Amino acid sequence: MIQDTRPAPFFVADDSALDFLNSIASPWGTQIEWIGDGYDLLVWLEQADLVSAAVLKSFRKATGREELDAVAAQARKLREWFRTFLREHAGQSLQPSALSQLSAINRVLAQDNSYRQIEVGNVFNEDRDGEHSALRWRQDRHWRALSPEALLLPMAEAMGDLICRQDFAEVKICENPNCTLWFYDVSKNHTRRWCSMAVCGNRAKAAAHRARKRSETG
Repeated sequence: MIQDTRPAPFFVADDSALDFLNSIASPWGTQIEWIGDGYDLLVWLEQADLVSAAVLKSFRKATGREELDAVAAQARKLREWFRTFLREHAGQSLQPSALSQLSAINRVLAQDNSYRQIEVGNVFNEDRDGEHSALRWRQDRHWRALSPEALLLPMAEAMGDLICRQDFAEVKICENPNCTLWFYDVSKNHTRRWCSMAVCGNRAKAAAHRARKRSETG
């Protein structure tokens, strides 16, 4: 078995759809693809907490390698379509006219066989829908009745949530010109500039410090 030398994928976007975009990135100048094939897709879905390990195990056992690779190719195509959509609309509120561009997502969502269940929520904090309750909704689906293409559904749902529930004015790309990572700005006063302070933020601070030192020396 060939050892995977890639770093762990980035989950710094504060939004699952944008984490999906960041499944290919160039954090250190060299492009890294985390959904290169079907098995990569299964691993990424589990790491992103979008599909349970048990469901992914059943897909791995029941689905051939070529079929999983084909789904991964569809995932990459969907990802790059969404990147193009974001480049056009990010930083401004979406308008109703954007609906004409969303057929790619709606085609995926039309395959779903989903249902909802009630489960114990967080009694101390707001749940995911902003409701105060000891119980909450959980979305699930009848995976066994679905084809391997259903693995695209969690990403399409995440995109739909971003489009319909969030303010696109706060969808941003890291200000490091060499970085390709996107994020949803949930910071106070919406002043977030970097994908991560640990990565690009510290680089920017170090570069600014060096520039000041050169200026003082000069």
